[in-house]
Amino acid sequence: MTDQNFINIRDQVYKSAGIVLGDHKREMVYSRLTRRIRALKLEDFTEYLHYLDSHKDEEFSHFINAITTNLTSFFRESHHFDFLTRQVIPELKKIHAVDKRVRFWSAGCSTGEEPYSIAMTLAKDLMLPGWDVKILATDLDSNVLAKAAKGIYSDSNVETIPDQIKSNWFVRNQAGDSFKIKDIAQKNIHFKRLNLLEKWPMKGPFDVIFCRNVVIYFDQPTKDELFQRYASLLRPGGYLFLGHSESMQRGVQEFEPLGHTIYQRRK
Repeated sequence: MTDQNFINIRDQVYKSAGIVLGDHKREMVYSRLTRRIRALKLEDFTEYLHYLDSHKDEEFSHFINAITTNLTSFFRESHHFDFLTRQVIPELKKIHAVDKRVRFWSAGCSTGEEPYSIAMTLAKDLMLPGWDVKILATDLDSNVLAKAAKGIYSDSNVETIPDQIKSNWFVRNQAGDSFKIKDIAQKNIHFKRLNLLEKWPMKGPFDVIFCRNVVIYFDQPTKDELFQRYASLLRPGGYLFLGHSESMQRGVQEFEPLGHTIYQRRK
């Protein structure tokens, strides 16, 4: 991979997905795109980039899927789910006592562990008869979305889940080599492919948005714009959860920081 190849790849990824690929990501890019080059039986990166330009419709999603990183787990950053249980759920039961309409968005849902963790957390107190509770789960990568929608996970994926939660929400497959999440956890989740930099079809308002370990890949102007767009879809007093290594600049006036990467839209 030549310097110019990497610059071309870096620019296309930034333009289409807002992801910033620094020089330290060069080996990762090389490793992941080499698989596409082999699969297409091409000679090198120069030939692959020509192929990408001439086969945009069928290849570009493979290109983006190869670059994006998907690392997640059930109940990751558990303090967020503790906060949901302790503060957000009781609050939502009061706010929506009449309309009984609750909306969550898992933006960058990866292979589904996050939205399923949200569903399991909400189930006891909010997913009740007469309540309209929906979780939108979106990601740029169509491959991980397909896995998320199936809801099938290996032993290693679920090994950190307490046994009681596992028995309540998962069933062992007949072969005994994986777990399937129960339909009751899936029925309120809607998986959709979405590029966060493009136009959003949903109108909200959302009560809670999870966008964890997503904006870490964006430059500051892109982050600030994204936070403002999130604010426009959150109801006043709604919550935004970021990843443990992410933060919001003080110049973003729409949100009040609550600590532990939890932000509340100002009322």
